[in-house]
Amino acid sequence: MIKFLLCLICSFSLFSAEDIGGFWKTIDEKSGVAQAIIAVYKHEGRYYGRIIGSFGPDGKMQDSIYNPIKRAPGIVGEPFYSGLDIIWYLVDRGAKFKGKILDPEHGDVYNSELWIDNGNLVVRGKLLMFGRSQTWLPAVEADFPKGFKKPDLKSMVPSIPNVK
Repeated sequence: MIKFLLCLICSFSLFSAEDIGGFWKTIDEKSGVAQAIIAVYKHEGRYYGRIIGSFGPDGKMQDSIYNPIKRAPGIVGEPFYSGLDIIWYLVDRGAKFKGKILDPEHGDVYNSELWIDNGNLVVRGKLLMFGRSQTWLPAVEADFPKGFKKPDLKSMVPSIPNVK
């Protein structure tokens, strides 16, 4: 009986997705240039993703949660991109996390799947059976401006935006 319970417990861990929490750098698919850093954090058993900064053409963070500049035209009230939650309600569904993802420029919300592949975060937005994937890289210290204070992922609380 004990062996059966141990096998059952071990099998549950085999079916859970790898932790996706942390800081991730998005890359423009066409140019290969860094676009933004997203903080993926866990709150009450679900994962969320918040833009904490975006990069300028020089490859340096020009806009951040501490100095927001650009606004999201697809969202009610046109809030700043930096500080905006664009991923929400992600739950572990085995090998992937599933939830919602927002295109803040147009205000479109899609079903999403996220998973770790070779240390990178694969982010897939889906509409019905169609979808598009992006690969986000782990953000490293050099991606942040000198003296930038990274937010504490454990203290973040979701703020789901209103779309138009």
